[in-house]
Amino acid sequence: MNNLNNNGIIQAARRINRRSFLNNSLFGIGGAALSSLMNPVKNLLTDTVLPHFTPKAKRVIYLFQSGAPSQLELFDYKPKLKELFGQELPDSIRGGQRVTGMTADQRSFPLAASDIGWSQYGQSGAWLSDHIPYHQKIVDDICIIKTMYTEAINHDPAVTFVQTGSQQAGRPSIGSWINYGLGSDNENLPAFVVLLSRGRNDGGGQPLYAKLWGNGFLAARHQGVIFRSGHEPVLYLNNPEGMDKSQRRFMLDYLNKLHEQQFAEVKDENILSRIEQYEMAYRMQTSVPEAVDVSNEPDHIYELYGKDAREPGTYAYNCLLARKLAESGVKFIQLYHQDWDMHGNLPNQMKDLTKQTDQASAGLLIDLKQRGLLDDTLVIWGGEFGRGCYSQGKLTPEVFGRDHHPRCFSIWMAGAGVKKGVTIGATDDFGYNIISNPVHVHDFQATLLHLLGIDHERFTYKYQGRRFRLTDVHGKIVKELLA
Repeated sequence: MNNLNNNGIIQAARRINRRSFLNNSLFGIGGAALSSLMNPVKNLLTDTVLPHFTPKAKRVIYLFQSGAPSQLELFDYKPKLKELFGQELPDSIRGGQRVTGMTADQRSFPLAASDIGWSQYGQSGAWLSDHIPYHQKIVDDICIIKTMYTEAINHDPAVTFVQTGSQQAGRPSIGSWINYGLGSDNENLPAFVVLLSRGRNDGGGQPLYAKLWGNGFLAARHQGVIFRSGHEPVLYLNNPEGMDKSQRRFMLDYLNKLHEQQFAEVKDENILSRIEQYEMAYRMQTSVPEAVDVSNEPDHIYELYGKDAREPGTYAYNCLLARKLAESGVKFIQLYHQDWDMHGNLPNQMKDLTKQTDQASAGLLIDLKQRGLLDDTLVIWGGEFGRGCYSQGKLTPEVFGRDHHPRCFSIWMAGAGVKKGVTIGATDDFGYNIISNPVHVHDFQATLLHLLGIDHERFTYKYQGRRFRLTDVHGKIVKELLA
């Protein structure tokens, strides 16, 4: 910046009119505020101080089950489906609602039920299927929402909607919004970390895209950082061959000077983000190996999460890693587990997927609780929509599939600020329509932000002349969920 000569300063100034000068000044002041204040953050673009009120949750662990788990095999017990097995879904229940192109041409919509047992557990008396025996241990710690619903009927727009508040790509993800608003609790680790695992190894299942943890129109520093399994958790973090730490520091210092000089001339906020990301990468060289090292965990902890917890890249391993990252001050930890998309052979595939996820999900909650972390950690489990009550394709007692169903599905939430051992909402006898307490995706997002001390209606970002927010122009807090 100091190296610019007078002529360069004059030329740069001529390129800046009054309006862009004010905007660029705002970015500069905002960058300074962000770097100097971690919690709370003075957010000049929203004209408010975050958090808006005392939060119940300090961090979030979101166990996203990509592909849409069937609520009818897990949390929403419908004995009438067994009673009416093979009979037609009544027109009065369907009500002319649209279905996907995969079943729209079916002449018959026979009701289907898995040959799986159900029982009530805990003081709450919540119904759970035999697919998830380990959930019996946590049933009085979770709040089951049976009446989630969405407008999206296909995977990509539905996942994008849950994760960003819009069915179209380009909006910031939940983790990016939280990173932007609340900052980080550990300057040596990203505030937003993403962990990926998959159920089957045959390459099937719905794909996941970087837009789901992207920053959208927010600064690039707010995007999620993928932590991979293996010897290099974050790509390109290590020094190249022939460069040591002191040389890396010298290179970064010189690079920062060049970036500062460029920013002084063009006032592009992405340059500030680039500086921050380089500096974060330098600090992560030391912090990441320690944060992802689970080799010293005692045997009883591995046993709590399940045998897969010793294998990097599995869901169980990532759940254990999520607990460790939460301890290290990572604010938003997003796990994606793929392959819940079951259009055929659902009874057998459901057994496989629940074996991979049931124990680890429950183990994570138990582990957080025994360490005193559950009191200020919000844990979420769920997918993008549910599954229909009728069979897709041929129906037999052993083999059938279920198509997408956006009208109602189940998730659970637990931890900071969430009521324990309660069930919210009810669906009809077919698990097709909501009959009480509907919870829209934007309601869920508004409640998530509320638990972090954020008023979703005041938490906005001005972009292209409009003030955007995670919940768009919708959303209400699910007060029945709040402790």
